[in-house]
Amino acid sequence: MNGFERALRNKQLVAGTVLGTLVLLLGIIGPFVFGDYAKQDLLMGHKPVGTPGFLFGTDALGRDLAARATFGIRISLLVAVSVTAIAVVMGTLIGLIAGYLKGTVDTVISWVVDFVWGFPLILVAVLAAASIGSGLLPVILAVGMVNTVAIARVVRGEVLGISEREFVVAAKAGGYSTMRIVIRHIVPNVIPVALVLSSYYVAVAIIAEASLSFVGLGAQPPLPSLGQMVSDGRNFLRLNHWEATIPGVIIFVMVLSVSLIGDGLRDLLDPRLRTAVERASAT
Repeated sequence: MNGFERALRNKQLVAGTVLGTLVLLLGIIGPFVFGDYAKQDLLMGHKPVGTPGFLFGTDALGRDLAARATFGIRISLLVAVSVTAIAVVMGTLIGLIAGYLKGTVDTVISWVVDFVWGFPLILVAVLAAASIGSGLLPVILAVGMVNTVAIARVVRGEVLGISEREFVVAAKAGGYSTMRIVIRHIVPNVIPVALVLSSYYVAVAIIAEASLSFVGLGAQPPLPSLGQMVSDGRNFLRLNHWEATIPGVIIFVMVLSVSLIGDGLRDLLDPRLRTAVERASAT
């Protein structure tokens, strides 16, 4: 059975891919279909789902919730992809250096990683926002920094184990250079772990962006964010609960799809990766 057939038999991977594709298409096509997310009409405020011309209804300012929600998907995906790219590249590199060189280098890097990891994500975001202002950039930098050290911790542990295996010891005894050993023997064995972790931290980034936007540290008005929409809609739950429910459901579906893809990739690539992912989740 080839890799493609095994992927099709993986129910979690297929289900996550289908859900993720639907959300992605909604984010790409939605803003073109529903129009301007910032257009206001105070006479049309708090319209329910199914109102003619407003598929998801409107918010307090009469803005189209469908237009805002679909554009909010773009914001979430932009932050998630940016954060994950930073975290995977930097975290893998830091983990490789610390795990393979060991000694003083490992001690210093581990101390820095533990120091950063000791701060709550919200505090790191507040410090970033205070330094460079509110908006998406502080969110990307703050979440990227926290996720980087999380991935570095796991990769370092994997490298420590791999560097003691027979084929690496044999390569060292054969006089191969450090660069050649790392590229040919260490990196290929770390990539599956980094790939599975990247899917996991996409979900973490989506939740973090929504949470930070909920408290006003993410996307700033009039730019829509799903977390910001939930925050705005919570004030009108009795009047029109859809204003908070719809973006909340979208966040749930996005996180669910990414989590299913991550679990599917883990089982497809190597079931033993479950230990590494569970260790990342526990931290």
